[in-house]
Amino acid sequence: MQIAKIRDMSDGEIRSAIDDLREELFNLRVQAGIGTLEDLSRMREARRDLARMLTVLRERELAAELVSAGQKEEA
Repeated sequence: MQIAKIRDMSDGEIRSAIDDLREELFNLRVQAGIGTLEDLSRMREARRDLARMLTVLRERELAAELVSAGQKEEA
């Protein structure tokens, strides 16, 4: 998934997508363990998508902290 699409998503949508990706990664690991995984590159792609989503959430958290810290200093 492209980073621009992730940035357009709301926090709730990203969290939902993260849950879905974690479940998918679990299933892919199980398939890899029993030898039925056909598309090995999907694991890598899913891990990277998950990392991108977690990064965007963290960026938003840090931005919110900066805004709240700036408001406290003004008061």
